[in-house]
Amino acid sequence: MRKINFNVPPVVGEELKYIEDAVSTGKICGDGKYTKLCNSWLEQNTDVRAALLTTSCTHATELAAILCGIREGDEVIMPSYTFVSTADAFVLRGATVVFVDIRPDTMNIDENLIEAAITDRTKAIVPVHYAGVACEMDRIMEIAKRHRLYVIEDAAQGMMASYQGKALGAIGDMGCYSFHETKNYSMGEGGAILLRDGKYKEAAEIIREKGTNRSKFFRGEIDKYTWVEAGSSYLPSELNAAYLWAQLLHADEIYNSRMRVWKRYEEAFLPLEEAGRIELPKVPEGCVHNAHMFYIKTKDLKERTALISYLKTKEILAVFHYIPLHTAPAGRKYGRFFGEDIYTTKESERLVRLPLYYGMEEEDTERVIREVLAFYGA
Repeated sequence: MRKINFNVPPVVGEELKYIEDAVSTGKICGDGKYTKLCNSWLEQNTDVRAALLTTSCTHATELAAILCGIREGDEVIMPSYTFVSTADAFVLRGATVVFVDIRPDTMNIDENLIEAAITDRTKAIVPVHYAGVACEMDRIMEIAKRHRLYVIEDAAQGMMASYQGKALGAIGDMGCYSFHETKNYSMGEGGAILLRDGKYKEAAEIIREKGTNRSKFFRGEIDKYTWVEAGSSYLPSELNAAYLWAQLLHADEIYNSRMRVWKRYEEAFLPLEEAGRIELPKVPEGCVHNAHMFYIKTKDLKERTALISYLKTKEILAVFHYIPLHTAPAGRKYGRFFGEDIYTTKESERLVRLPLYYGMEEEDTERVIREVLAFYGA
């Protein structure tokens, strides 16, 4: 029996061609031909003033934290149901992360709980678009504007998804994408920061180029470059950018491939939901998701554990997702949970992610469906 992996990194077949071309240019250290092509593609397809590739979404979020002037004593509001990088970026700046509960329908931050968590130390709100399904951004932006707070979108899973016609990552002051191998579009390790307002672009370029104005030098705007600000090395290799470029050229193909699997899962498991056996992902009106993942929610942790174990015996790798950050040692050390944890822990213990990736064979999709249905005796 052939094993069905949970994820297979996307490969469209043209990556090596562009990598070889990058090598032939004699510049593979970054900010060359393919970095610029990817930046331009992101700007055009998200309608932001500036987009810059980074070495990871983690680093994109760190860059955003620096641009927003996050420092010791500040507080940043976010959900606890997220990856550690969402919090790390701000903890490294000395801030305290304030976790609020999630909505059970989307697993996103509950926009109605944010305002009560704001204090005179709050500097930013960080909505996380779980599974490529948008948070309620109109409400979040309205709160942020009234309290003069930054909004930094963690859109690691959100590329090619939208809210009210706007690309995820392009609604807040800044947005962060991931191009890790588990994401819809990959460069192995990598990310990007989206800047809605072009006023941040020069500072972002300086910080990601080790605090130098080397980007301006390469554009011929200055005759030499120098160290002008504290920075770091957030610039990816041209080889990574060339790999990503091949995928961006096939963005719609990748999207459609994943969406076919997602819709087939939804169709197959809808009777189980209607019978009250499981719950399926919900996509609110005005949101367009990107088929980043397909999950089901079991009755409880015991049933989830049994389902994952059963699928493993059938050579199908299904996984659970985040352990809520506020329950982790570092979460207790660097943050606090505001209000009551009604849904974060309970819902996280029910969620199972099924295999879904670009190019997934129909027979594998059907095999996953058969075995999930068999587990439930359907």
